[in-house]
Amino acid sequence: MQLSVIGSGYVGTTVASCFADLGHEVVNVDIDQEIVDSINSGTPPVHEEGLPELVAEHAGADGTGRLRATTDYDAVLDTDVTFLCLPTPQNDDGSIDLSIMEAGATRLGATLAAKPDWHTVIVKSTVVPGSTEDVITPVLAAESEKTAGEGFGVGMNPEFLREGSAVDDFLNPDKVVLGADDDRARRDMRAVFEPLVARADAPVVETDTRTAEMIKYANNAFLAAKISLINDLGNICKELGIDSYEVADAIGLDDRIGEQFLRSGVGWGGSCFPKDVAAIVAAAKREGYDPAVLEAAVEINEGQPERLLSLLADHVDLDGARIAVLGLAFKPGTDDVRNSRAIPVIRGLQERGATVTAYDPVATDNAREYVADVEYADAAATALADADGAVVVTDWDEFAALDEEFDAMAAPVVVDGRRVVERRDGITYEGLTW
Repeated sequence: MQLSVIGSGYVGTTVASCFADLGHEVVNVDIDQEIVDSINSGTPPVHEEGLPELVAEHAGADGTGRLRATTDYDAVLDTDVTFLCLPTPQNDDGSIDLSIMEAGATRLGATLAAKPDWHTVIVKSTVVPGSTEDVITPVLAAESEKTAGEGFGVGMNPEFLREGSAVDDFLNPDKVVLGADDDRARRDMRAVFEPLVARADAPVVETDTRTAEMIKYANNAFLAAKISLINDLGNICKELGIDSYEVADAIGLDDRIGEQFLRSGVGWGGSCFPKDVAAIVAAAKREGYDPAVLEAAVEINEGQPERLLSLLADHVDLDGARIAVLGLAFKPGTDDVRNSRAIPVIRGLQERGATVTAYDPVATDNAREYVADVEYADAAATALADADGAVVVTDWDEFAALDEEFDAMAAPVVVDGRRVVERRDGITYEGLTW
C-alpha cells in the first residue's frame, strides 16, 4: 500500500522504516528540512538499534526506494493511509497537550480537501480516550470539508515501542491493536498490518478508537506500577538485609506475575511512562475518580533518586566532593534523556555541594539541554578517575565490565542503582534496593 507518516521522531521514523521493510511504499512528512535530508541520505535522526540499517536499506541512495522523506504535505495525496505520529507533551497539570496533534490534523485535513477519493487517517500518537473521536476527527472534518465515515475514515493504532528496541518491538509485536469506528477504516487498517501479522503471527485486537486509546494507557500504567511495586519491595528488602533480586527471581516464576520488569532500581523515566501515567491520572481526576494506586506508583518512583543520594551520603561528605555519574539516558540502547533518573540525581548532588562528572555512551549531547554545570567525560574511566564517589544510573553493558577503573577513584564508593557492578574487595559497594 501507499502510506504516509506525519512526524519523524522515535515513533514516526521507526514506523515508517518498518512499514517500508514490510513492503509498503512510505513517505515520511516532517516540517524539519534537516531531518528530512538526513532520512533521504539514509541516516535516521534518532539513535535506535536496528534503525540505521533499515533507513539505509530503504531510503538511502543505494536502497530500495520504498522510503522517502519530505516537508511537503501534498505528498499524502498520493497515499492511501496516513499515520499521525506527532508529540503529545505534558501540561503542568499532568494532562496531555494536543496542540501539535491538532496543528498536524489541521494541515492534513486541509490537504485532503483536494483529494476526491477516500483516505484513512490513523492516530499512532498516545492520546487520552476520546481524543481521536472528539478532537482529531472534528478537525479533519472541518478542514477537509468532508464527513467522517463517508469521505474519510479515522482509526487509532497505539504503539508499544520501547526506546532502544523499537524496531524489534514493531516487527515482533506482542499484539496489534486496531481501533476504528467505521468498517472501511478498519478494513484499511487490516490491509496495512496484514504483512506484519502474517510475518510475526501476532494476535490482533479489533475494537473502537476509545478502547484502543485506553489499552495503551492501561498497558503503560500497569508496567509503571509493577516497577514501582518491585522498587517498594526492594526498599523493604534493603532495610531487612535481604537480596531483593533473589526474591524477584522467585516470584517471577509465578506465571501470574512474570519475570519481566522485576529488576528493582532507581526508577522509571523516559517519554512514555511518566507522561502516560500523569495523563491517565489527570483524566481520572477530571471524572471525579482518585486513582490511588497510580499516584502511589508515581510517589515511589520520584523517591528512588533521593534514596540513592542518601546511600551515597552515608559514605561520602558530598559538600565539595567530586562524584561520577555513570549513565544519562533513561535506559540503555537510546540517547533519550527525557525524565531520566540521572537528572534528579545530578541536581540533588549539586544541591548538596558536589561537583559532577558524567558519562554516557550516546546521550551526552542531549543531556546538556537538561542539566548545567556538569563536566562530561568521554569515557567511564575518565569520569571515575580521582572521584570521591560514583553512582550508576543507567545499566549500559559497558558499566558491567568496569573493574580496575574503580581503583583509580580517590575513594572507591559505588552506589549502584541498576545492579550492574560486581561487588568485590576494595570497593565500598551499596545496591539501591539490595
